[in-house]
Amino acid sequence: MQPLTLTIRSLGAAVCGVLLLLSATARADDIKAGDLVISQAWSRATPGGAKVGGGYLTIENKGSAPDRLVAVSGDIAGKIEIHEMAVTNGVMTMRPLEQGLAIEPGKTVTLAPGGYHLMMMELKSPLKQGDKLPLTLEFEKAGKVAVTLDVQAVGAKGPGGEGGSMMNMKKMPDHSGMKM
Repeated sequence: MQPLTLTIRSLGAAVCGVLLLLSATARADDIKAGDLVISQAWSRATPGGAKVGGGYLTIENKGSAPDRLVAVSGDIAGKIEIHEMAVTNGVMTMRPLEQGLAIEPGKTVTLAPGGYHLMMMELKSPLKQGDKLPLTLEFEKAGKVAVTLDVQAVGAKGPGGEGGSMMNMKKMPDHSGMKM
């Protein structure tokens, strides 16, 4: 009976080791820039001919001073803006944040479908599931930070196909093919 106990303990230790490795791997995708931690960078695939696409990510400010996302650039699009989308009285509005996006100390800001997002305009080619899109985020204090968006399926709700939209997307029209 004792060898079986050792085997179960060994198996338990191995499972714990694998779980620790997996959690370390998941955190390896986090990008640290000054007091900011950027994670879960993703996008949705676009239908052929689409000229716009969205980019999404999470920014956590672990510091004691605010920072601000002021610009985004990348070769995939002619122009990339930081946008806010909102629905008021049933009317959807989308606008660029001319002053950028504030990241307050101790707070996390999530760019997700239905809210804040990166609007990639004048796409040079369709975004395809599995693609990796390199972008450069520019912050007032943290400076320029290279990130890579993982392109998920058309209609994905989060990185890896997870849910996570801030609004009920069933009520929202799909604007991934709209031209600007």
